[in-house]
Amino acid sequence: MFGNLKRVITLSLLVSAAGPVLAASAPVSDLNDSISTASGQSETNAQRLQRLLNNSNRVQARLQQQVDSQETELSSLRGTIERNNYEMKQMVERQRQLFIEMDKLRTEVNNLKSSPAASSIAATGSPAAVSSAAIQASGDEQTAYQSAVDLILKDRNYDGAITAFKDFQTKYPNSGYAGNAHYWLGQLYFAKKQDVDSAKSFASVVSDKDSTKRADALVKLGDIAKRNNNVKAANKYYQQVIKEYPNSSAAKLAQSNL
Repeated sequence: MFGNLKRVITLSLLVSAAGPVLAASAPVSDLNDSISTASGQSETNAQRLQRLLNNSNRVQARLQQQVDSQETELSSLRGTIERNNYEMKQMVERQRQLFIEMDKLRTEVNNLKSSPAASSIAATGSPAAVSSAAIQASGDEQTAYQSAVDLILKDRNYDGAITAFKDFQTKYPNSGYAGNAHYWLGQLYFAKKQDVDSAKSFASVVSDKDSTKRADALVKLGDIAKRNNNVKAANKYYQQVIKEYPNSSAAKLAQSNL
């Protein structure tokens, strides 16, 4: 009996000792479930954060593309504005040169009207270079030349003046005004940026060694070469003017262009 009592006490002690262990086993299972749940929630947040980050990168890339596109458009507009400003300056300079020559021509025309002898001086610019052909020019010839000049000075009809001077050259190829007609055609073509025709007209003037417009025509040939980025040819013409006409206003102009 004593032995049975001893077994009962021993079993009681074992049960009392196992109770806390059994009680603690349940929280361990719950804790594992909690960790698993928390781990799943953390993974979802990471994916969500990655998705937001990817969206942000795409938006940033799109904005950068827009900025790059706008910078390209601004550069293009800036280039267009600079080109337009340059062309406008060139146009103003061509007009200024034409007006200067028109003032010279106006003076010549006034002299032309003042006396019959002065008409030939007006055509060449110097009494020493007056040709007998100019002095003996017919009334029709002088009228034709004067009409072409009036289209420039009075009407500002430059296209009409080109036609008139070309007709004059056809009708009076040996006229004493032929050199002047070539020179003014060169000026008119130069103002219209028709450089090939302009160069031909000025070259015709240069070919006449006695023409008082020769120095000015050489300068203009230099200007045409310079405008077409042929610096070597331009300097050649300018230096020729300085060498052959050292004390002329054309030489001063050529020197300023070197």
